[in-house]
Formats: sequence, C-alpha cells, structure tokens
Amino acid sequence: MVDFALLALFLPTAFLISITPGMCMTLSLTLGLTIGIRKTFWMMWGELIGVGLVAVCAAIGVATIMLEFPNFFTAFKWVGGAYLCWLGIQMWRSRGRMAISLDNTQSKEVSRTGLALQGFVTAIANPKGWAFFVTLLPPFLDTSKPLTQQLIALIVVLLTIEFLCLCLYAGGGRSMRHFLEKSGNVKAMNRVAGTLMVGVGIWLATG
Repeated sequence: MVDFALLALFLPTAFLISITPGMCMTLSLTLGLTIGIRKTFWMMWGELIGVGLVAVCAAIGVATIMLEFPNFFTAFKWVGGAYLCWLGIQMWRSRGRMAISLDNTQSKEVSRTGLALQGFVTAIANPKGWAFFVTLLPPFLDTSKPLTQQLIALIVVLLTIEFLCLCLYAGGGRSMRHFLEKSGNVKAMNRVAGTLMVGVGIWLATG
C-alpha cells in the first residue's frame, strides 16, 4: 500500500528540487537553445534513466558503497566533465555537431545515443544527486508497509516532475534561440550555449 499522505507531501518537495537550476536543467536549456526541444528529448530519456537509477541505488544503500570508494567516482566525474567542456568549447567556436551552423542556422544531425549518454552521465556523476536522494527518500518511506510499492510510486512521481521541468528549461532555451535569431547573431547563440555547456562540465567535475 502507498501512503498517499506522504506522497502528497513528496510532490511539492520533488517539484522544488527539480525546478531549481542544476546541472541537468542547465544542460536541457543549452540543448534546447542549440538543437531544439525534439532532439533534446533524447538527452532527457538518458537523464531520467540516470536519475531513476540513482534513486533506486540510494534507497538500497549503494550510495554508501560509492562514498567508501570515491576514487572511481571522482574519475568518472572528471571524464564526464571534461567531455562536456570539450563540447562547450566546440560550440563556442561554432564547430561540432551541436553548434548552430553559421550558414543556415540549423544544427547538424546529432547522435541520439550520444545525447542520451550525456544526460545519463550528468545524472549519474552528480554527487549532490546521490546525497540528495540518500536524505530525501527515507522520510517519505513508511517502514511498516511494503517498501517496493512505495519506492516505485515515489520514483514515478519524481521522474514525471523531472521530465516536466526539463521540458520547461528546454523551452526556455528555444525561446532564447528565437530571440537571438531575430538579431541574426548566430555566433552569439553558439557562444551562450558553449559557455553554459562548459559551466555544466566544470560543475560536474568539481561538484
């Protein structure tokens, strides 16, 4: 049985956490700016899988194990952060598949798998995400009732809210793109997006 009173309390908590600007939301904003919402959905799927995996692992105690062996986790963060920084530099220079073309203001074809992997790595390698779930989930679980059903309900609610917030940020990126396109400054679009991407990479590596 799911405790709907606890679930009702979890809704606003999850919304406030998700809507707050973070690595994944900034990434969604950046991709919405450069490649549009439709293609950004592929990043979102990877991010949601990552968030769901982190939530499950945190609930069963895997986060404690990862904290006991931080070297692998640190290396994973730095590799992921370096990759995002490299993408950001390419975008800032109006190069690479994610940059908006200076000739026709259209993005080149971007790998769906690559986008999904970006979202997944960003979600998995976020240490604050692990710490958040370790502290967030236990208060909303009733140990006197089956935990599996409760955990499934909480994760479904969380991922639904996370998806909606990702869409809002991607929509913000698209609006920013339309604004910059009116000025005809495609290079500025690439530099804004590149700066945001480098910021996410540094955030991921050093967070």
